[in-house]
Amino acid sequence: MGPPVFLVAPGDLPGEISGSSSVVLSSPEGRHAAVVRRLRVGERADLSDGAGTLASGVVTSVGPESVAVSLRSVYPVAPPAPRITVVQALAKGDRGELAVEMMTEVGADCLVAWSAARSVARWEGTRGERSLGKWRTVAREAAKQSRRAWIPDVSGPATLADVVARVCAAACAVVLEADAAIPLSRLALPSDGDVVLVVGPEGGISPAERSALTAAGAIEARLGPTVLRTSTAGSAAVAVLLSRCGRW
Repeated sequence: MGPPVFLVAPGDLPGEISGSSSVVLSSPEGRHAAVVRRLRVGERADLSDGAGTLASGVVTSVGPESVAVSLRSVYPVAPPAPRITVVQALAKGDRGELAVEMMTEVGADCLVAWSAARSVARWEGTRGERSLGKWRTVAREAAKQSRRAWIPDVSGPATLADVVARVCAAACAVVLEADAAIPLSRLALPSDGDVVLVVGPEGGISPAERSALTAAGAIEARLGPTVLRTSTAGSAAVAVLLSRCGRW
């Protein structure tokens, strides 16, 4: 296991090291570094601004809820191409959060919560705001754990019209369907632009939704001979796409 990664705000990391460059982690990251991880002076700590910049440094001081890190190296990470956007139908219980965690760790770049016709869960009012906040927190923590330079953008809840618009604008759009004739592993993928992957809810994507998505240009594809849960299908499909497009 490598040194821990802590998040800083975009712009907090310099473009390059010049002279003595340092960053102070304050709460909640500072508290996590000082109290939970118990970092000590002289230990290495890596930083990410979640917007394409990574840095490595050494702890120079530790306070009750803060840690100062002297930077040793800073390097930018270009935005990944093609960009993988997953439209994830709302799932019951904590399955949606599980899907977000796994897809972030695997490498999805954008996550869109979709209020599909057959979704059991519904994001409405303050409940929807809290649920979206949970998804964003899960993506943030999963990005730290997986040492990502870019934190996925998380939005929603999207309507069918919103999803259709994303499909129309994508360089390639795929709808996961267990009965599709084409396996996902054989699709030709672009080297740039957005690849949009649509994952349905527990009850599947409705006929009307399937028609609307394919009419907009989406291709239906299957993962394999087994049927995965909505919480795991997205991460498996993202792994296939990353391998197919050369990012893995």
